[in-house]
Amino acid sequence: MAPRALDFPVFDADNHLYETTDAFTKYLDPKYAGLIQYVQVNGRTKIAVNGQISEYIPNPTFEVVAAPGAQEDYFKNGNPEGKSRREIMGKPIKALPAFSEPGPRLQLMDELGLDRALMWPTLASLLEERLRGDPPATHAVVHALNQWMLEHWTFNYENRIFPTPVIHLGVVDQAIEELEWVLDHGARIILVRPAPVWGFMGPRSPALPEFDPFWKLVSEAGIPVGMHASDSGYQRYLNEWEGITNEMTPFKGGSGFVAIIGHGGRAITDTVASLIGHGLCSRFPDLRFAPVENGSNWVRPLLRDMEHAYESAPHSFDENPVDVFKRNIYVHPFHEEDPMGLIELIGADRVLFGSDYPHPEGMSDPLSFVDELDGLDHGDVAKIMGGNLNRLMKMDAA
Repeated sequence: MAPRALDFPVFDADNHLYETTDAFTKYLDPKYAGLIQYVQVNGRTKIAVNGQISEYIPNPTFEVVAAPGAQEDYFKNGNPEGKSRREIMGKPIKALPAFSEPGPRLQLMDELGLDRALMWPTLASLLEERLRGDPPATHAVVHALNQWMLEHWTFNYENRIFPTPVIHLGVVDQAIEELEWVLDHGARIILVRPAPVWGFMGPRSPALPEFDPFWKLVSEAGIPVGMHASDSGYQRYLNEWEGITNEMTPFKGGSGFVAIIGHGGRAITDTVASLIGHGLCSRFPDLRFAPVENGSNWVRPLLRDMEHAYESAPHSFDENPVDVFKRNIYVHPFHEEDPMGLIELIGADRVLFGSDYPHPEGMSDPLSFVDELDGLDHGDVAKIMGGNLNRLMKMDAA
């Protein structure tokens, strides 16, 4: 089916690539051999990180995957029929070459009507949490992944696909080295996990002044910071309420407690509150952060809390935190949320369209997002569907 005709460039802030099984190991320093392994468990291939088998991604080979948008109706309309997760996911498909190769992906983007797309890794979202407590190993695996990504995708494929190299901040000097390396190799955006950073002394916020040498270089480079949802480590807090010790398994479901709490946006709320409340965005007002695949339901309560905090303790802030949010933060709403309400809250200039293609919880037809913007000024629709991201990345229109 030919994509609908839009009279403005479309830049999708949330597309995904599927890593090959050598993505973490092909360039890994030999002294970390065996840190990442693929193992057989009851006839199924699983990934093991630091000797621990993970269920975070059910099929880490990505040979067979859920169809793009398989859960779209579920997220949009709920589950009134009480279907099982397997029923909601539908019949799996064999992964297309376009999911793991840039050439075929460009052809697929043409079919979908996408001019440009950020391309986030998928399996990488489990790395940092499972290597916490070992910063040198984390840096080594992240660098190996970035080398693989550069080889297979580049960081700028034909000025249309922009893969997002990962930066781990556990050791600031190594984070600076990695930043300089990805910038030297053409990166146009970086990925920093929205979570406390695990260093030699345990976890702490990346917005604390000890990280300023890194953020100074980010600011000088003018490169945006993507903060894609990942395993942020918050599962252990949920587990304390549940009395269990399981890792985060986002595709398995859980109790009613998890159904209530699990989508609350706690990790991204705390991250953005730290970026602003610890003063990072005031020390470096030119930094731009783009939380992606974190939804937007967390924005209104966070801004309300910021308003209250500023009214009651203005001496704790260098600037009004709400103003800082609207200057430094771009938001990517989920397709099932209320983008019009978000636009009214923070302005059309700070909202980004993203389809999460080809993930099952995303959109099968990315351009259908324009239907959620019905009634909005045409110029604002063009901004959200691509113009804002082009400007954020300092690019000409596609």
